[in-house]
Amino acid sequence: MNMEARVGVVLEGGQRALNSASSHGSIVDAGSRKFLQQHNNKQSQQHSQLGTVQQLLAGGIAGAFSKTCTAPLARLTILFQVQGMHSDVTALSKASIWQEASRVINEEGFRAFWKGNLVTIAHRLPYSSFLQPLLGVENHRENGTADLAVHFIGGGMAGITAASATYPLDLVRTRIAAQRNTMYYRGIWHAFHTICREEGFLGLYKGLGATLLGVGPSIAISFSVYESLRSFWHSKRPSDSTIMVSLACGSLSGIASSTATFPLDLVRRRMQLEGAGGRARVYTSGLFGTFAHIIHTEGFRGMYRGILPEYYKVVPSVGIVFMTYETLKMLLSRIPAS
Repeated sequence: MNMEARVGVVLEGGQRALNSASSHGSIVDAGSRKFLQQHNNKQSQQHSQLGTVQQLLAGGIAGAFSKTCTAPLARLTILFQVQGMHSDVTALSKASIWQEASRVINEEGFRAFWKGNLVTIAHRLPYSSFLQPLLGVENHRENGTADLAVHFIGGGMAGITAASATYPLDLVRTRIAAQRNTMYYRGIWHAFHTICREEGFLGLYKGLGATLLGVGPSIAISFSVYESLRSFWHSKRPSDSTIMVSLACGSLSGIASSTATFPLDLVRRRMQLEGAGGRARVYTSGLFGTFAHIIHTEGFRGMYRGILPEYYKVVPSVGIVFMTYETLKMLLSRIPAS
C-alpha cells in the first residue's frame, strides 16, 4: 500500500510542479520560462489526447516496471520480516542485507531475487485504478478544503476497494517470495489451488485487516509530509528545479510513510504466512494479539525487521515510476485516436 500512495504523491506533485512553475516569473530566467511553457503545452496536449484507459495503462506499466527493478530489495524485506516466526528468536543470526543477499545467490540462485515478481505485476496492474483519485487531487484543490477532503476520502475508499479485490494476489506473492530452498508452492495457480484446498477460500484473505488498517495512514502521511516538505523547500530555495523538488519530497514522504506503517506491513506478512505449507499457526489472537505477541517475544525492534531494504528501494522506486509514467504518456499521446 505504501508504494501506491507514494506513486500518487509524486506523479500528482510532479505534474503540479510543471503546471505551476511557469507562473513564478521572478524565479526563473527567460530560457527556463520558455522551456516550462513548452513543456506545459505538451502536457496539456497529452492530457487531452490520453483517455482514462491509457492513463491507467501507463500507471500500471510504470508501477510494474518499478517493482520489477526493485524486486530484489522487496524480497529481502519479506525474508527479514518473517524471521523469528517459526524459529527461536534468540537463535537468529543478525545477518546484514549483503549477507542475506549472498545467501540467496549461493543457495537459491540469482533468479531467486525475483520469486513472486510475476504475481506482483499481476497485482500491480489492476491496482493502477488507485492512482486516478490521487492524480486528480490538484484539480479539486481550487474548489476548497471540503472538496479536497471529499476527494481525499474517495481516494482512500478506492484504495480499500483495490486492496480487497487484489488481496489474494498479494498473499500468494508473499508465500512464494518467502520460500527458500523448499518449494511448497510451485507457481501462482498451484498456490491458489493449494491454499483453497488446505485452508479454504478465506485463507486467501489472511492479514487483510492489517492491510485495510494501513490504507488511511499511508495516504495521509504521504500527502501531508509531501506538502509540508514541498512548501518548506520552496520557501527556502525557490529557484530549485520543481521536478527535482517533487521527486525528493516524494521520496522523503515515502520514507516517512514506510516508517510509520511498517509494523502493520510486517504483521500483514506474518499473518499471510499463517498455516503456509501445512505448518502450525503461530498467531491465534487476531491482529492486535499478533502485535502484542511479536513485541513480547522479539521486542519493539522486531516490528521493524527488514526496514533497511525497504528504505533502500524508496528512492529508485519513486524515480523509476515517475520517469516511466511520463515516458509512456508521451508515447501513448502519439498514437492516433481510432
